[in-house]
Amino acid sequence: MSEMITADLVDLDLSAQTKDAAARALAERMVAKGRVTDLDGFLADVAAREAQMPTGLDGGIGIPHCRSEHVTEPTLAFGRSAAGIDFGAPDGPADLIFLIAAPAGADDAHLTILSSLARQLMNDEFTAALRAVGDAASAAALIRGDEAPATGADDSAAVSAAASAETAAGTNPPGTDAGANTGTDAGAAGDGGGRPFRIVAVTSCPTGIAHTYMAAESLENAGREAGVELVVEPQGSAGFTRLDPAVIADADGVIFAHDVPVREKERFAGKPTVDVGVKAGINKPAQLIADVRAKAERGEVTAGAPGGGTPVERAGESGDNYGTKLRKWLMTGVSYMVPFVAAGGLLLALGFAIGGWEINKAPSVMEHFSWTQVDSWGALLFQIGGVAFGFLIPVLAGYIAYGMADRPGLVPGFVGGMIASNIAAGFLGGLVAGLLAGGIVLAIQKIRIPPVLRGIMPVVVIPLISSLIVGFLMFVVVGKPIAEAQKGMTDWLSGLSGTNAVLLGILLGLMMCFDLGGPVNKVAYAFATAGIAVQDPSDAAMKVMAAVMAAGMVPPLGMALATVVRRKLFTPAEQENGKAAWVLGASFISEGAIPFAAADPLRVIPASMAGGAVTGALSMTFGATLRAPHGGIFVVPLIGSPFLYLIAIAAGTCVTTALVILLKSMRKPTPGATAAESPEGAARTAEKKEPVAA
Repeated sequence: MSEMITADLVDLDLSAQTKDAAARALAERMVAKGRVTDLDGFLADVAAREAQMPTGLDGGIGIPHCRSEHVTEPTLAFGRSAAGIDFGAPDGPADLIFLIAAPAGADDAHLTILSSLARQLMNDEFTAALRAVGDAASAAALIRGDEAPATGADDSAAVSAAASAETAAGTNPPGTDAGANTGTDAGAAGDGGGRPFRIVAVTSCPTGIAHTYMAAESLENAGREAGVELVVEPQGSAGFTRLDPAVIADADGVIFAHDVPVREKERFAGKPTVDVGVKAGINKPAQLIADVRAKAERGEVTAGAPGGGTPVERAGESGDNYGTKLRKWLMTGVSYMVPFVAAGGLLLALGFAIGGWEINKAPSVMEHFSWTQVDSWGALLFQIGGVAFGFLIPVLAGYIAYGMADRPGLVPGFVGGMIASNIAAGFLGGLVAGLLAGGIVLAIQKIRIPPVLRGIMPVVVIPLISSLIVGFLMFVVVGKPIAEAQKGMTDWLSGLSGTNAVLLGILLGLMMCFDLGGPVNKVAYAFATAGIAVQDPSDAAMKVMAAVMAAGMVPPLGMALATVVRRKLFTPAEQENGKAAWVLGASFISEGAIPFAAADPLRVIPASMAGGAVTGALSMTFGATLRAPHGGIFVVPLIGSPFLYLIAIAAGTCVTTALVILLKSMRKPTPGATAAESPEGAARTAEKKEPVAA
């Protein structure tokens, strides 16, 4: 097995100015060594990982990394930049850049070595030695552990020896046992022989290679300095060793530093918990330890901590401002509401299609249903859809509260949402009810509770008190004003016509195509679905829904058409993505354009927005209506003015295609870029299938 890093994979005078150029320069060295088979495909995977979360770390470190099918064996490349390169770290540019490439099916031993490197990056003496090293061979040896830093040699040797021993034994990633032993000794010393404060922690990141183990190392170091007993369970790509249940039971607090759901999270239920992103575990470990100790002193516990682990269940990372947290909470509610909208809306639309527009006046199928009458089946579909729609506001409110306060927020959230539905406060009422419920539960959880009562708090006390307060506020204080505001919004929509309607279509089209399934896209979609979330929506509301769905189909369709019209402008990976984008776009899945936007956002996103604006404007001009909230071309029979509607989509798709081709054709290679970055170079790469070497 070849060495992970050699002198050929080191550039001590990295001249790149941007993180993309730096990744390309280092990746080219991997291609030259035969470690990467498809340069552009690998860089697309690196960009996709970078889009999830910036990989810059405090201390001048950039650590772009990914797992990719284009990597033949785990590989490290190192670059040192004199000017510094922005990788999104809070403290500024990075001068030490590590590109980590792992195969899609990397074995545990190699990932163990990668995790050992991640831990060494938390060692100031190691990074100082890398900044001072004078030749590539010495830098590679230092990173491999063959050479120790000029100072702190014992620490470096210990890390390297631990990594080597674990690799030989084929054990899980480092950190669990070592963290337990070291933390115990430090904790005992810190308390002068008394029982130390005990913390268990879990770290994880999307790739499970770098940030997972860096956060574990950072927390362990901070635990030693704080004199607490801290044990970490890194949940990395090579698997994880579960903490001893007895250790968890004895813990006084829990820290989750993660960007993917914690596995088997229910093991930590009933403990004071700090829940943050993995980068907070790297950059602010001392603060996290102080926070969990403060929660324990106040008697705050995470009641009934969920084990399912949805990506939207956290209330926000430490350090997030309230605007960011509010967006996360609202998107939690919307994400859980959307399936009800889709199921209910499609059932209602099918009911209308089968039974006609008078089907909403049909008697209950409990009273009259004939197996042989089409109208009865239409009524059945319509009434089932109506029941599904009845859950929209309660689900929205309940899961906004869930996003804020976890499971204890569900009961008051659903109660407040049902009240909002009953008093005709609608979508706005659901938003307010969810925020009230979550805020009230969080306030109750901050009250110091005697230990004897903690067991009944999540199942009796919190649901009772929070539901009472939310119900009072919704019925007596805020319900009526919100209902009036909802009626005003409905009346405004119903009165839209002419120029105002077209301008609204343009705005909605721009929003749908701005972030391709992100928060702005979801706001426009939620606005549209709220308008049709009744059994008898207005024509204006159905026009808005039609414009939103049409505009959302444009970006993937435009990219798919562009890969056919000017194939040579796109990499082989993008050409393959273009085939899938036809189906995704036709199905109203805007995310089908994300691979293109991640690789070239400055050209793809403006082109998509232009096409979406054209489609939204035309859809409103043509007066197309849509009763179903989803379905793409598969619900065209349910659309008012379907032929003109398809023309609007086709027009926007052509605008996006023409604009993205124009912008890509005008692209000039950046200094030092490879030939593959130009249209002609891309053509040669696509035709020859040969990687570009440095």
